[in-house]
Amino acid sequence: MNQAVAELQQPIAEVKIGPVMVSAFADMQQLMEFIIRPDGSVYAGSAIAINPEKVLTAMRSPDIEAVINAADIRYADGIGVVKVMRKRLKKNVQRIPGCELWQQLVKRAAQFKVPVFIVGAKPDVNQQTAEKLRAEQVNLVGAVDGYFKDEAELIAQIKQSGARFVSIAMGSPKQELLIQRIRTQHPNCFYMGVGGTYDVYTGNVKRAPELWCKLNLEWAYRLLSQPSRIGRQLGLLRYLWWYWTGKI
Repeated sequence: MNQAVAELQQPIAEVKIGPVMVSAFADMQQLMEFIIRPDGSVYAGSAIAINPEKVLTAMRSPDIEAVINAADIRYADGIGVVKVMRKRLKKNVQRIPGCELWQQLVKRAAQFKVPVFIVGAKPDVNQQTAEKLRAEQVNLVGAVDGYFKDEAELIAQIKQSGARFVSIAMGSPKQELLIQRIRTQHPNCFYMGVGGTYDVYTGNVKRAPELWCKLNLEWAYRLLSQPSRIGRQLGLLRYLWWYWTGKI
């Protein structure tokens, strides 16, 4: 085992936020190298993005808490989560947006010829995603949209493909529950739930401008773009209050 791989296998510190344990990866590069290692080997397990909304949902629902904590890697995708981690650990922890992580991971997968399988989204978006991945020299071994009828057939396809990196875009917690079921039959693989990432990747949905992202105001951009999210965003005020009062 070379030194770089050995270092990556050292335990990553975790911070408990509400009922959720979140891994304190320093930045996206560290997490990417933890998943697809410098020797090309792939971490066998699953990852889920954690933001304040997921923490609040886990606090209300034991079922969602169980789904979240069943993932092997819970990484900080939300500035509210990052701030708690920095405060507790007294060190710098960077936000890792799930959409950006997936896009960087598929590039890394292309570099190491890792077999990739994508599941989810509408048929046209899934097809566009597959075409773009192939154009970027990703070793795509399968693509099935989110409207499949036979789950057993899907799992058989994934197994037969030899995939080592499977991403599923079906929204939470549906995508995480599906990942749990697939893993029982195809465990030697990395799984990642990616929500609406394929839509962003193909340009069908516009992400917040770069400046908004740098200022950690992506949530505000989404709210302005989708005013119907106001109910969900108001719930974050409770998280903010708990953060200020040290209750979370």
